[in-house]
Amino acid sequence: MHVVSKPVLKLRFLILPALLATALVLTIGRDDSSRLESLDGYTMGTRYHLQLAGVPEGLSRESLVTEIDDLLRYLDREVFSTYVQESELSRFNRHPVGSAFAASPELLEVMSLALEIAANTDGAFDPTIGALVDLWGFGPGRNQGKGIVPSTTEIQSLLANTSFQHLLFESAAGNLRKTRDLKIDLSGIAKGYAVDVLGSYLDGLGVENYFLDIGGELKMKGNKPGQKGWVPAIEAPENGTSAVYEILFSRGETLALAGSGDYRNYFEADGERYSHEIDPRNGQPVSHGLVAVYVIDASAARADALATAYMIMGLSKACSHAAQIGQAAYFIVNTDPGFADYTTDAFARYLEEPATNGP
Repeated sequence: MHVVSKPVLKLRFLILPALLATALVLTIGRDDSSRLESLDGYTMGTRYHLQLAGVPEGLSRESLVTEIDDLLRYLDREVFSTYVQESELSRFNRHPVGSAFAASPELLEVMSLALEIAANTDGAFDPTIGALVDLWGFGPGRNQGKGIVPSTTEIQSLLANTSFQHLLFESAAGNLRKTRDLKIDLSGIAKGYAVDVLGSYLDGLGVENYFLDIGGELKMKGNKPGQKGWVPAIEAPENGTSAVYEILFSRGETLALAGSGDYRNYFEADGERYSHEIDPRNGQPVSHGLVAVYVIDASAARADALATAYMIMGLSKACSHAAQIGQAAYFIVNTDPGFADYTTDAFARYLEEPATNGP
């Protein structure tokens, strides 16, 4: 495990940010940027941004944008949104306890991965956290945006129905089934999954080089024109600032990068700060010194969920878990004043600019 303390680097580059993103992409050299096709849109409560070296043959820019928008709209509004009453996930949340729910392939795939990661992280990541997220005002429930600290009694009553072990995945039949009156929230994995799906779509079109960002969850493939690879940057974990904390190098590989942090979405009450990162095991916002986590993986969905789990675990347990499974992970800790970062060996190689393309 590598440990580094560093000052924050004030932004001195041309930045192409995604709204509410926790990761930024640096474009170093305007001539290279002019050779890229850039597409932008809105999905899952945030922005998506796509850069690729030209529109694939047989497609116009307009048709490509339409197909991407339709794909992301389907995943958001028809499958995963908890804000749309008739989405598949919202209907499952209203579905009777004990009754089988015939799920789409997309929902089944995400739930399968979510339950796998929940089990592997001892519930630090748990898709059944929806009711607690609403209770703390960070979801679409009646407390949304009110900044109200719930009572211990309220929290305990919801904890009784919060556990991934109350959710059954019946893959052979294509069903989901809940054994308690629980609420699923897939916000810690759905954007990453959308990145994976869109990446697969681009792969199917024969796109060899692209940079895809949905709300800070990234996927990179190949190289930028005239560059050795894509160059994303980790944002400084300070609310309201535009500063770069660390620069990464994709090395021409196909990889996903997802982050999770507690410095953007929180409220304060009676002098206390309450993060949107809720520990599903005790129903409380995290209060440790870990302020941001970034994970590199082949799957953006897996990176997304693991980054959330590591934020819940805290530095020591998260580092141990990442080291045990060989996960590429990067942790930023508040040392007050300043920050320190901890890097797994698998992540460290992406902090070094390669002499040539590739590994």
